[in-house]
Amino acid sequence: MKRDDFEVTENQITEYKKRGYNDDLLPKTKDKRNMGAGNYFTLWMGSIHNIPNYAAVGGFLFLGLSPLNVMIALFLSAFFVSAFMSLNGIVGSKYGIPFAMHLRSAYGNFGAKLPGFLRGCVAAIAWFGLQTYTGSLALLIMIGKIWPGFLHLGGSVKILGIGIPGLISFTIFWILNVLVGIGGGGILNKFTAILSPLIYVVFGGMAIWAISAAGGLGPILSYRLSATAHVNPILVYFIIFNSVLAVWAAPGTSVSDFTQNAKSTRAQVVGQTLGLSLGYLIFAFSSVVILIGGSIHYHIEEWNVLNIIERWDNFPAVIISMAVFLLTTISTNATGNIIPAGYQLTALFPKRLHYKSGVLIASLISFLIMPWKLMENSDSIFVFLNSIGAVLGPVAGVMIANYFFIHKRHEDLDDLYMDLDTNNKDVLYHGINREAYVATILALLLSLSGQFIPALSGISDVSWFVGFGSAFIIYLALKRLVPKKALETIDD
Repeated sequence: MKRDDFEVTENQITEYKKRGYNDDLLPKTKDKRNMGAGNYFTLWMGSIHNIPNYAAVGGFLFLGLSPLNVMIALFLSAFFVSAFMSLNGIVGSKYGIPFAMHLRSAYGNFGAKLPGFLRGCVAAIAWFGLQTYTGSLALLIMIGKIWPGFLHLGGSVKILGIGIPGLISFTIFWILNVLVGIGGGGILNKFTAILSPLIYVVFGGMAIWAISAAGGLGPILSYRLSATAHVNPILVYFIIFNSVLAVWAAPGTSVSDFTQNAKSTRAQVVGQTLGLSLGYLIFAFSSVVILIGGSIHYHIEEWNVLNIIERWDNFPAVIISMAVFLLTTISTNATGNIIPAGYQLTALFPKRLHYKSGVLIASLISFLIMPWKLMENSDSIFVFLNSIGAVLGPVAGVMIANYFFIHKRHEDLDDLYMDLDTNNKDVLYHGINREAYVATILALLLSLSGQFIPALSGISDVSWFVGFGSAFIIYLALKRLVPKKALETIDD
C-alpha cells in the first residue's frame, strides 16, 4: 500500500475484538484490502445506467437546455461526484475502516447513531425497495415478451395493492438483489467486472439504433421539447449538477464501506475518478440520444426508456436490453443501498447482528413497506428523495470538514475502537460532537427552507450544494469559536 496509508496490526485487531467489535466493523488488514484501481473503475458503472437516472434525463430536457448542453452538463457532473466520492473515501482507504466508524470519527460514538440511521436505514432501505420495484417493471416486461399469458395471471385480483404478475416479478427480482447483497463486496467485484462490458455493448447499440431511427444525429441535437421552460442556462447547469449529486448523496456519504477494501488511497481515487468520468460520458450521450431518438421515431414525447424498448419489434434486442437494465439495477441496489444498510444495522447493534443478518432484516423491511404504493404518487417520492439528499448533504459536509481540517487527516484507531461499554469521557470519540450536530441541523434547515418559504424556493434546486457548503462552513466556524476538546461529551 502507499506509504501514507495506515496498516493495522493483528494485535490491534485482537484487542478490538475483545472490546466487542465484530468482523464487519473491524479495520481491514493488508491481506484483506484487495480492491485495485481497476475494481473501482468498474464499481459504479452499473449504478449510473439505471432506470430512474434515465427518467431524470427526460426531466432535464424540459429545463431549457439544448440536448448537447444536457450531455455536457451530465458529463461535468461526474467531476463533482468523483471529487466527493474520492475525498470522502480517503478515511476508509487510509485506515481500512467502514462508514460506521468513519461517521463515529466525526459525530462521536453516540452522536453517530442518528446520521447513521438516516443513511443506512431510512434512505438505504426505502430506496432499495423503490429501486427493486422499478427493476421489477423491466423484469415484468421481459417475462411478458417471453410468456404473454403471464401478464394476465389472476385477472384483476390484487394482493397488497399490486397485481399477481407484478407481485411475482417483484418477489423474484427482490430475491436476486438480496442474494447479491448477502455476497457483499466480493460478489459485487465479480458482478461489476461482467456487467461493465455489457453496458458498453448494449447501451452503445441502443444509441446507434436511436440515431438511425431518428434519421441521424442532427435531428436529435436540434430537437426541442414543446414544454421547454426558459430559465438561466447557468442555473440549469447547477440544477443538473445538484440533481446528479443528490443521486449520489447516499453512496457518497457511506463510500468508506467500499474504500475500506482499497489496496491504496491512490487506487480508489484514480479508479473512481476515471470510472465515473467515463461512465457519465457514455451515459450523457446514450441517455439523451436514446430518449430523443425513440421519441422522434415513435412520434411521441416518451421519457420512460422501458416503454421505448417495449415498442421494439426485435425480440432478442428487447430481452438483452431489459436484462442489462436488470443487472444495472442490482448493481445500484447493492452498492448504494443494501450493503450500506447491512453495515449500518451491524453498527447500531454490534453485539446482536452481523453483516448478513443486517442485510436480511433490511431486505425484509424493504418488502414490507410495499414500494409499489409509494410509486403511485411520484410527487411524494421526489419529496422524500430530496429530503434525504438535503439531510445527507450536511452530513457529508461535516465529515469532510472534520477529517481534513479538524483532525488534519489523522484518526486514532485505538480511541476510535473504544470499549463498547466505556463511560470514559477522555476518549477522543466518546459522546456527541455537538458542533457537528449544530452545523448539521442548521444546514439542514437552510437546505430545506426552499420547500417551505416561497421567497427561497430557488434553494430547493441546489439543496445539496447549500446543505453541504453551509454545514462545512458552520462546522469549521463553530470549532474555531468554541476551541474546546475535539468532541464535546454527554452522558449516554
